Amino acid sequence: MTAQTPAPVERSVVGRCGWATSAPEYVRYHDEEWGVPLHGDDALFERLTLEAFQSGLSWITILRKRPAFRAAFAGFSIPAVAAFTDDDVERLMADAAIVRNRAKVTAALRNARAALDLPEGLSALLWSFAPPPGRPRPETLADVPATSPESVALAKELKRRGFTFVGPTTSYALMQATGMVDDHVATCFRTGARYPD
Repeated sequence: MTAQTPAPVERSVVGRCGWATSAPEYVRYHDEEWGVPLHGDDALFERLTLEAFQSGLSWITILRKRPAFRAAFAGFSIPAVAAFTDDDVERLMADAAIVRNRAKVTAALRNARAALDLPEGLSALLWSFAPPPGRPRPETLADVPATSPESVALAKELKRRGFTFVGPTTSYALMQATGMVDDHVATCFRTGARYPD
């Protein structure tokens, strides 16, 4: 009898967080990005900006428009976005491939300028608010909070430093997305995944 290679596990039968199963973009985002520790000023500026644009919208809308956002916002290079002018605001407002909300567009520019002024850098500032490990794992989606004491403190500090569109809920979503907290539910295959720093 010869040994057979086991059949690969069908990804559709793998346990995931309930929010991640309704669209292929969600599955890919959940499986490959959400909750993976992310560092780097520009990378975190992208996530902060996209979380702000998502406010009041479905995250799937932002995921589907993310390539257009990256093109429109110079790859989320903080120095490049900080140098945007009123002409760039008008260009962005005319770009149907992104979310055209003037308050959010101008917030992105203001936030880039605020990030440029951070002596410690955006990544160091954001990660300084990550809670210590050992938080209780959420059993179900109902157990996943919308904010935390850390996200409230982070939002307050970001506002103090000149950022806008960064309330406690947006800050907590950023912390979840970038691996500062691990809110994969207990039945999710990503629970407790370890990633290299």
